[in-house]
Amino acid sequence: MLTRPPVRVVPQNDAVGVEKGGYALLFFEFSNLMGEAMERYSDKEPTAMLHDLESDNVPVDLQPVYRSTISDLSRGFFEDEYLPAAIAKEILEANNRSYEERLAACKMIISVEDTTPTFLGLMAIGKKPRFHIGGAYIQFLRIDGLDQMAPIIDEQEIEGRILEMYRLAETKFKAYNKRAIDVFSGPTHVIKPDYPETAFRQILCNAILHRRYDENNTPIHFYWYNDRIEINSPGGPFGEITVENFGKPGLVSYRNRNLAEAMKNLDLGQRFGFGIKWARETMEENGNPPLEFNVSNSNVCCILRKSPD
Repeated sequence: MLTRPPVRVVPQNDAVGVEKGGYALLFFEFSNLMGEAMERYSDKEPTAMLHDLESDNVPVDLQPVYRSTISDLSRGFFEDEYLPAAIAKEILEANNRSYEERLAACKMIISVEDTTPTFLGLMAIGKKPRFHIGGAYIQFLRIDGLDQMAPIIDEQEIEGRILEMYRLAETKFKAYNKRAIDVFSGPTHVIKPDYPETAFRQILCNAILHRRYDENNTPIHFYWYNDRIEINSPGGPFGEITVENFGKPGLVSYRNRNLAEAMKNLDLGQRFGFGIKWARETMEENGNPPLEFNVSNSNVCCILRKSPD
């Protein structure tokens, strides 16, 4: 996979340099030539300046994935499943756009002239996304115990486009999610699962959506222990979300905002920032302990604890 090199800010006495993969330095000197442009950054920390600089650039999920070609995208899935889900039938029937024009309009390729797939294109409609994006898979483990030293009774590297990954992970969830029948607490019996499906769905979709795909070959970890499920997503908080305010209502920032739109089109979660709220509510309704989050600048781990017997 070839994408843009990683970017970091390097202070250089009276200037600030931006180093890209060690290949080049671009210096912005604090001088009258920059005028108001440099005043914008003069009182900012390097990380804050970097965020501003990158905000004007193409987001990661719309950047080209070099060495991939249009043939790496599934035309059948795009035309038979994605387009009907994303665009109204009458609109599709009314326009006579070519295949390439439709791909470009949906941001799956750079343009009609440059048909290199984007991150979004490979993740949403790619034939084998992991071949080009190393971390584009979910490592599933069913562990018969309470820690990683216990025996592993099932494991799978779940890969494919985002809809395939979700469906395969959902199959694992349904296979191991035991259901108990409560005949004592009310006039009718109640079927109570170990984990509510809505909570699992929201947390898994969040992990797929918000993880960092560029320059990161680490998969999402979906580890199922006897007393809990842990879903571990590489890539820490982004934008306005910090380690301190993570999970608070009303705060939304998208590292992969175009992937969010594609997932919404495929009915995988939603794009309004309510996923964690819904997950918390359904966990409480099902009698599970509250969701737990272990958050760092490079990782987010969500823990769903089993409903008491």
